Amino acid sequence: MLFSINTFSQNILSTKKDKTVLSKHGISYSDEYAWLENISDSEVINWVNDENEISNKLLKEVTDNDNFEFKIKDYDYLSTNSLPIKKGRLFYSNYLLDKDQPAVLHYREKLNDSPRELVNPYRLFKNKNAFISGYYPSKKSKYLAFKISLDGSDRNQIHFVNINSQDKTEDILENIKFSNVTWNEDSGIFYKKNNNQNILAKDSTYQLFYHVLGDKQDQDRLVYDATAKESSFYFFTKGNKLFLIETNKERTGQDYYSASLDDPTFKLEKFIENDKSGINILKCQNNKIYYTSNKTDWGDICYFDIDNPSEGIKLIPQLYSNLLVDVNFLDEYIVCKYKVLGRNYINIHDNDGKFIRKFEAPMQMDFSIRFYDSKTKDLFVTFYSNTISHLNYKLNIETGDTNIYYNDYIRPKTPLFPFNHFETKAITYRSRDNKDIPITIIHKKGVKLDGNNPTLLKAYGGYGVVSGTSYDTGLLYFIEKGGVYAFASIRGGGEKGRKWHRDGKGLNKMNSYNDFIDAAEFLIQEKYTSPNKLAITGASNGGLVVGVALTKRPDLFKVAVPKVGVFDMVKFEQYTVGKFWEDEFGDPEIKEEFESLLGYSPYHNIKEEVNYPTTLIITSDNDDRVPPIHSYKFAAKLKNRSAQKNPVYLNVLSNSGHYGKVTYNSHTTQEAAFYSFIWENLKD
Repeated sequence: MLFSINTFSQNILSTKKDKTVLSKHGISYSDEYAWLENISDSEVINWVNDENEISNKLLKEVTDNDNFEFKIKDYDYLSTNSLPIKKGRLFYSNYLLDKDQPAVLHYREKLNDSPRELVNPYRLFKNKNAFISGYYPSKKSKYLAFKISLDGSDRNQIHFVNINSQDKTEDILENIKFSNVTWNEDSGIFYKKNNNQNILAKDSTYQLFYHVLGDKQDQDRLVYDATAKESSFYFFTKGNKLFLIETNKERTGQDYYSASLDDPTFKLEKFIENDKSGINILKCQNNKIYYTSNKTDWGDICYFDIDNPSEGIKLIPQLYSNLLVDVNFLDEYIVCKYKVLGRNYINIHDNDGKFIRKFEAPMQMDFSIRFYDSKTKDLFVTFYSNTISHLNYKLNIETGDTNIYYNDYIRPKTPLFPFNHFETKAITYRSRDNKDIPITIIHKKGVKLDGNNPTLLKAYGGYGVVSGTSYDTGLLYFIEKGGVYAFASIRGGGEKGRKWHRDGKGLNKMNSYNDFIDAAEFLIQEKYTSPNKLAITGASNGGLVVGVALTKRPDLFKVAVPKVGVFDMVKFEQYTVGKFWEDEFGDPEIKEEFESLLGYSPYHNIKEEVNYPTTLIITSDNDDRVPPIHSYKFAAKLKNRSAQKNPVYLNVLSNSGHYGKVTYNSHTTQEAAFYSFIWENLKD
């Protein structure tokens, strides 16, 4: 097997270089593989096909050499499912009817009813890569609007179905991108429309439309147009009002609008102008706007009267070092989800902010709130962790009773492993600038810490995202085989509040990458692993984190697997939604920020004389969020050097978008290849 891996040398393919030297702010830099940005060119297509021929052959060999795919399917079959989601008066669940087709949306009228099929994407489109990316029932649950993504694209279609008759209407809305869908009673929907002509062009989602059910799309009313301002916005309806919150192009301020749904023109009136505090609206009720803002690092809940927005009243104050992750407003309660090192919990308040009770998540698990029964006062919650599949509970708000929930169709299963079979440590390590960085480490109980354990280190660290737990049967088998998994909550994420994000964005972005490198050194120092047993991975912004760590400290890692990463930081803003990332990374048109970007840009920091670790770069050919050109150029430059002796592979998923393959079998094969590649390179 070792011989087989090594024979797939990165020198089999030679990629042409253009001796292109560019200059910006008086600084010269090269871009030898800019020609790979022309993804529709036959030369680029042939190059990708050649790269895939090598990587696919290698991944098939390593997958066949182990049993990850079998175990993933076996573990999935033995794992429990989460509760349905209640929207309006109905309960919704996605089920796999065919493992080679996308999931099918079902609904129930009562929780103990047999699920009924409602939307089958494959039956509608005869396309294995067409999947439901969102669904939205009308006010009285008469109709359902659902978004369809074709081949993984962020640009979707909207279709409609009559829920009672299960008949699909003739309405089809095209070019829907990054848009929620909100109903005006049962008669029509508001949506955002994208006007891009080229998949890689700068995003142009600037228009809000209203569609009356039964009309053609070209009859839809233009409600708001931000094209001239190039601003971004989100919207929602509550009661008889439409709300629109607009962020200016520079992302320095927000304007807030509302319109009466009784007015057929939906004329928007501004009620807050150029707000700098970053209000995040949570709910509108009885003419009150409930919100949280950037004024507190950990999250609080305030409100103001819509007729007097300057008079904000604090309802629930922040809990220092306890992060407010989510808020659900029930008829008579406010449910707050909090995250603190190693645990998650729920605080229940009444509508006046008075504390009622607290529910702790068991065994360091995460959870999602599924729905609430106002008659019984039961809050239905699904708990889960990296190693424990879904546990469905109902929590009684009045009594505090907690009981596992099951019925005729939602049945419990025996756990795959005893709850104490694995050990989860939620601890901190010290960064180079003396900050306490949270890290979660998972391994089998009793694993010997002798520096010889295959270890997978992961992070995200961007946009203030609070990275949660996810149950992953591929990871579960990796740990069961003796691997160690670590997730570092590095700066740039939101795990320790808004300041944690600010300290890892813009000109502070290098803190994120240093934190990740410091996590690797911590794991080595504490004898969890060694440089010859350590793999790193991350997706999207996490792929960038891996790219920086790989190019800055190649001596620390044996294997790197960045997924759909951003690697060319000099011109990331020129493609798709990259212009919206400037607030996170910096603006290349500003010299100081350009210098910062160039200083860590993975593509530009590859050194000719360095042999970098074994690397598998994964991307998707139809990713219109992080274009595959980043991965193409990074792979070409990384492997097309005489000093590079360790293999470098590029694997491009076909007919896929930012989240990879969507059918069960193809996704399982993809995950099995990922873990098999890591295991094969770390086990000996």
